Amino acid sequence: MFLIIGFVSFGGGYAMLPMIEREVLIKGWLSVEEFSNVVAIAGMSPGPIATNSAIFVGYKVGGIAGAVAAGVGMVVPSLLLVLLIASFFFKVHHNKFVQAAFYGLRPIITGLIGYAAIRFAMNNHLLGGVNWDSISLFLIFAISLFALIKFKIHPLFVIVISGIVGVFIYG
Repeated sequence: MFLIIGFVSFGGGYAMLPMIEREVLIKGWLSVEEFSNVVAIAGMSPGPIATNSAIFVGYKVGGIAGAVAAGVGMVVPSLLLVLLIASFFFKVHHNKFVQAAFYGLRPIITGLIGYAAIRFAMNNHLLGGVNWDSISLFLIFAISLFALIKFKIHPLFVIVISGIVGVFIYG
């Protein structure tokens, strides 16, 4: 399953998450809540989120062998495709059709990433009615985004400060 997802996915880890979630839920390997926890842990772990998620799912389903199989399944397609495409892309990257195709993929990738974020928020009950939690989450998000864009603050600093604010608000 992860081998197929690795071959047909575009747009990076966050764009792959909806496909991984769908397969995991259809096969009954994890519940929605368990998968949300996997994504949260994978996002905090170093490395690509889709590969980390696949490894966590593989471990949960098949132990060490499952983790290795899932990791290899996610990494090998990318490695093979990058080697194949890079060898020929250099020759055609100025072609207007190639540039148009990549330009056309942008909104789809953005949509997949947005869908993953919305699904994650819905699964963790972060979307719903307006209450203090939803308002404070939005404020932390908006202030963080503003700090990143306007003041060019380093993302690590924004993450640390957001975590500290979260501890005071929700702790």
